[in-house]
This record gives sequence, structure tokens and C-alpha cells, in this order.
Amino acid sequence: MAALDDALGRIDAGREAALKRLADLIAIPSISADPARWPDCTRAADWLVDALKEIGADASRRDTAGRPMVVGHLVSSNRDAPRVLFYGHYDVQPPDPLELWSSPPFEATIVGDGDERKLRARGASDDKGQLMTFVEACRAFKEAGGPPCNVTFLFEGEEESGSTSLPAFLAANSKELDADVALVCDTDMLADDVPAVTTMLRGLVYEDVTVQAADRDLHSGLYGGAAANPIRVLARALAGLHDSDGRVTLEGFYDGVEELPEEIAEQWRAFEAADEAMLADVGLSVPAGEKGRSAREMIWSRPTCEFNGIVGGYTGVGAKTVLPAKASAKVSFRLVGAQDPAKVSESFRRHMRAAMPADCRVEFESHGASPAISLPARSEALTRARRALEAEWGKPAALVGSGGSIPIVGAFKRALKLDALLIGFASPDDGIHSPDEGYRLRAFHKGARSWARVLAAIGA
Repeated sequence: MAALDDALGRIDAGREAALKRLADLIAIPSISADPARWPDCTRAADWLVDALKEIGADASRRDTAGRPMVVGHLVSSNRDAPRVLFYGHYDVQPPDPLELWSSPPFEATIVGDGDERKLRARGASDDKGQLMTFVEACRAFKEAGGPPCNVTFLFEGEEESGSTSLPAFLAANSKELDADVALVCDTDMLADDVPAVTTMLRGLVYEDVTVQAADRDLHSGLYGGAAANPIRVLARALAGLHDSDGRVTLEGFYDGVEELPEEIAEQWRAFEAADEAMLADVGLSVPAGEKGRSAREMIWSRPTCEFNGIVGGYTGVGAKTVLPAKASAKVSFRLVGAQDPAKVSESFRRHMRAAMPADCRVEFESHGASPAISLPARSEALTRARRALEAEWGKPAALVGSGGSIPIVGAFKRALKLDALLIGFASPDDGIHSPDEGYRLRAFHKGARSWARVLAAIGA
């Protein structure tokens, strides 16, 4: 406890210096999706290597076929201490459209008052600010005599562009990255002062589907009524994917979907007011999915079928009386529990083929399929982490789900046989991927304090 108190005191005393370091990292426009910025990605990786060496870690840049990885090792004075693998990413989304920013996207600007003060910049929340909360916690422990855990750092530079180099890197370096538990800081808190640990991540199946009829676009006056219309065929087939209660109609779709454990369901029932506010924030009021389910439940623990885009025929200005030769849609399925992505994909394709009338054919293009991830809700590491978070924030840490997918968690499970604790300090209104992205200064400071407590609890 003395070492923890010392580390917490150092985090408090070093707040301004920590913000300066974060601003320096933010100033590097490490956009992995833009080839013109790839040298900046390398520069950001080198900056992090230097930052890790500064706190006593053995760190190096690891070049890959894509953007570099950064690996570092910080050894505890207790050689038998638990081993933790911390993951974060230093690459960021492009800042476009630039004209919608209130200040330059790569100049860290402090805005707001009191607890609402934010550091505004691209990457402030996703994920440079989050990543640096952990580095600052380790810095404080190093100054206080050493970390309570053996820490391995893994910083990636391609998370925002598909993590294409990551699987091969994990496979080639699995022995070096071996640990007792992985820690990931790329998620949200439940509310501004309510910490959370994410234990459920939905999987994803994404399909492009195209219905083809005639061999060319046709004049609707000359052929309308007699010729098959791909838009009508596609719309009817897509409409048949849901019943009147919002459930997905695909055969076998709900195989592997289980109801929430009562412990977690009870927690989530307390979030009803937050559910209403979440919808109100985007101009909506009533949950539109499965009847009898809360918005939170539908987003975190239920599977979905959504239409992400649809196109066919003439979509320009004015009128053009045309029967299109083809119509296309982008369809995604978010998966939970033990749903099998391959079976969901095949069931969807069977449904679409069965909906084709004479003279129509359907084609598909897959954009990936990954299963859901469920993390143990009763592990010793999770229990200790929740106690540590409650000690910092004064409120119990909620066990939450994520409507999205975080591929690194599945990669850790497959390649390293590691479960991960997903603990983040972002807020839903941080505006990640959007203009004027920001990160609360309070979240940055208390995030570092939280990681210090988590490391102490795991190392105890």
C-alpha cells in the first residue's frame, strides 16, 4: 500500500507534465490509412520507444510489413509477480473534414470548464490519451521503486486500418508476449464518474448482396410491369429478414444466443434512464429492435441484422424513368454468445436465394466474419480490477458489453490464449473519429490513478 500511495501522489504531482507528454504525442499525425502519413506513424512509434525507455523499460520498435509495433518490458523487483500485457494503438483516424474542427486537429487544445475540461485533438481519446494513462501509471511506479507487476507493452500502429500486420506479429512473438492477463484501454466508462469493465464484445458478419435481372437498364414506360425490378425484389427479400417483433427470421440465427446472467441483467436494469438519454441525444425516443428488450440490452447482448446501405437505379438530380438492371445492399450482422459466423452467413445467403423470382439471380461478396467474445465474469483478475476501480471512483465498476467489435481481444485469445480486461476511461461524447474529438482531463488523470490501483491489485 505504501508503494501505491507513493505512486498515486506522484501521478497527482505530475499532472501538467503528463499532459505535456500527451500533447507531444498527439502532435504527430500518425494516420495509418494515409500512405503520406506512414513516416509519421514510424515517428510516433519511435516517440513511444523513447517514452518507455525513459521509465526504465527495455523497449524497441519492431518493423512489420505495415506500420511498426512497439514492444517494451518493465520488470518488477518481485520476479515472481504476475505478468500483464498492455495493449494500445498509436495510429489515429484521418481528421477530415478539417473545416469542421474548432482548432487544428493535431494541436492539443484545452477547452471547457471544471470537470468538463477536455483536451481537444485527433487521438486525444482514441487511443493516445487512453494509452498514456497506463504509461503514466507505470512511470509513477518506476519513480516509487518499481511496478508491482511484470509489464509487457504492445503498441500497434494499424488498428484504425484493419490491424493487417497484427496476426502474423502475434504468432511470431507469442513467447515474448506471454502473460497471465492482457489489459486493453480502448473502451468507455459507463458514465462520466462510473467505471466499467467490458466483458462482452459482439462479432460481425458483413455481406454485400446484389440482385441482377435484365442485362441492361430498361425504360420503365416500355418495360414496367413486365420486367422484373431488382429494387423491388431486393427490398422484399430484405424486409423478410425481420418479423413484426423485430426478431431476425433466418433459420438457426439464434442458435448459441443465451439470456443474460441475472447478476448482469440486474445491473443493466438500472440503466434505463441512460438508455432514454442515449436515444434522445440522436433525436430518437423508442427502441426499434426486438420488442421487450431495452436499448442497452439490444446493443450489448443481442444479435442484430442491419442494412448499412442500399442502391439501385437512378439516384441523381431530377427524374429518370428507368428500371435498373441490378440493385445492391450492404448487410451486417452483429453476433453474440456462441453464434457461428459461417452458419449465419450461409443462412443469409439461403434466404436471399430463396427470395429470387424467375429471371433474377443474386451474388454475394463477404467483407469478413468474426465470432463474438465473452470474457470470464468471475475471474480473480476481474474481481481485483473491479475493487481497484471502485476505490478510485467511489462507485462499483459496472460489467458492460460493447455493441462493436475489438479484433485484438479475439487475436489475444486465439494466438496467446489470453483473456483480456477491457478497462477504458473514454466517454460516449468524446467524439472519436469525428471533428473536435476530445478527452476529459479528469478522465486522463483518474485513468492513470485507476491503472496504478489495478496494477497494485493484480500484483498483490
